[in-house]
Amino acid sequence: MNSAYLGLGSNLGNRLAFLRGARDALTNRPELELIQASSVYETEAIGGPPDNPLFLNAVLQVQTSLTPRQLLETCLATENEFGRSRPVRWAPRTIDIDILFYADQIISEEDLTIPHPRLQERTFVLAPLIEIAPDLRHPLLEQSITELAAGSSGVAELVPLRASW
Repeated sequence: MNSAYLGLGSNLGNRLAFLRGARDALTNRPELELIQASSVYETEAIGGPPDNPLFLNAVLQVQTSLTPRQLLETCLATENEFGRSRPVRWAPRTIDIDILFYADQIISEEDLTIPHPRLQERTFVLAPLIEIAPDLRHPLLEQSITELAAGSSGVAELVPLRASW
């Protein structure tokens, strides 16, 4: 079993219901065990049209027997199950699931990059991560989540919208 961290986001429809549904769909699988979930944070959309709706974001830590590729396929299938469409980059979405970390692996393939290549730039990922894994080390940047968050403006200002969900 390997530890993995998944970023979940939603900015369409009943955002909290989509987060809950995706969390449950993922962790009800025998290959995935929920270890912990961050609080839910509401954040501005990055990229896309200026009127892009606000996101709800959270991070899950899971234990999994899936390979990174199998985990990606599971995340994509879960997005599809919840009606995710990709008409254009940064379009509003019912659910977005990103693999942030998978054990201490470094993977750089055309459609799979671990650790997530922009997580250190995103307060909506760093704030939930610092909550559940402050000492987790980024294997490429060789910094903890706490250190990455200290170098990112806005993380300290993000407050959870919901502690439990």
